[in-house]
Amino acid sequence: MEQNAQRELRSADPEWTASESMAHVSGALKSDGPALVFGRSSLTHVPQAISLVIATTGSSGTPKEVGLSASALISSARASNKALGAQPGNTWSLLLPLSHIAGINVLIRAHELGSEPIDLRSHKGEYPHADFTAIVPTQLFKALNGDDQLLKHLTGAKAVLVGGAALAADLHLAATKAGINVVVTYGMTETTGGCVYDGVPLDGVEISIRSEKRIAIKGTVLAQTYLGAELLWDAQLKDGWFLTSDLGRMENGKLVVEGRSDDVIISGGENISLSAIESSLHSHFPHTSFAAFALKDAQWGQSLHVAIAGDGATTDDEISQYLSEHFGDFSKPKGYLHIPELPLIGIGKVDRIKLAELYMEASH
Repeated sequence: MEQNAQRELRSADPEWTASESMAHVSGALKSDGPALVFGRSSLTHVPQAISLVIATTGSSGTPKEVGLSASALISSARASNKALGAQPGNTWSLLLPLSHIAGINVLIRAHELGSEPIDLRSHKGEYPHADFTAIVPTQLFKALNGDDQLLKHLTGAKAVLVGGAALAADLHLAATKAGINVVVTYGMTETTGGCVYDGVPLDGVEISIRSEKRIAIKGTVLAQTYLGAELLWDAQLKDGWFLTSDLGRMENGKLVVEGRSDDVIISGGENISLSAIESSLHSHFPHTSFAAFALKDAQWGQSLHVAIAGDGATTDDEISQYLSEHFGDFSKPKGYLHIPELPLIGIGKVDRIKLAELYMEASH
């Protein structure tokens, strides 16, 4: 077949059930049918090697259309099932949207085991049993703070994958104490979702720490390209290694993710990691949801602000005092935003751009 051969790209119907979606995904994995896109796309055709297209905004706020091959998707599913000890006939429950790679992966893992995915995306009442499932930290928090049916479902599973955003240490500990077998995943759409489980790469995946602690990933799970932004993809892929925007280190043979290289702001000449601020606040005030964001500032260059979600009893003064003691006076927030809940990008990731907009709106 010609190297530049194209295949038709069709949009997934958001009304499809999990079983219907799995059937369409299975068809897309075969090279003789149309490819499938989840999310919006202006494309009507894609290169022959691409089976699925996932539209992702990412933490930077820049939208990308990630093209994934059948081999990457199947490699990811098989490596995941193997790492978890999943056997033919075991079941997966779907608690994540299919607009996200983590949701798609549930379908393909179930298909590889010869079972039907259990669709719980809009479920109410008692949950049926599933051997495995995948969630984001927000869902884990809800299970441990009042959603008893979801908690029962998670404790009944052999393993629960948790990814999409950083998992706070206190939340991880609380889940373990509640009897949930949490498996912390690291990955992104460009790596066909989670490709490192509890710090250990899946079969077919290699990890490298590059200059300035940047994490690089190589292996069978890498995407093909950014559709319509191929030069950007080529800039991040060197000698088969995909250079992420995440910072990390290897500790006792396991990957420890420390945050993102693009979440460090410079305020008054001091470097401040937004993810480090968030992680520290969540550890010290475990019953409150926080997000750090920055605004352009004539005096400081960039000024640190903190959003507080929900009805937590934590005061602005307590936060300022804690951050000052823990990081230094320069880390005292220049402003606070109190909102009912944090705006998210996709699943699990806080939309810091939106927080800045909300703060500016509230200030006028």
